[in-house]
Amino acid sequence: MKRDNRELDLVKEKIAALKGMAVNMSINRGRKKIDTVSATVKDVYPSVFTVKIENARQPLQTFSYFDILCGNVKIQ
Repeated sequence: MKRDNRELDLVKEKIAALKGMAVNMSINRGRKKIDTVSATVKDVYPSVFTVKIENARQPLQTFSYFDILCGNVKIQ
């Protein structure tokens, strides 16, 4: 359990360091659909973070830190 908390804290720190920066993201949307997008990390909150995705219908999207731990969201 403590190991998981350390991993989660590490993910939060890395995302916080990316705030305001442009990143490339791979998002697993399910059913073998993976979107690769260019985005900017907009805000960082205790449980989630928001990104502004370029050229999207819904430009502001929210993800949890667990999405990164599970591999559903990858940031390069």
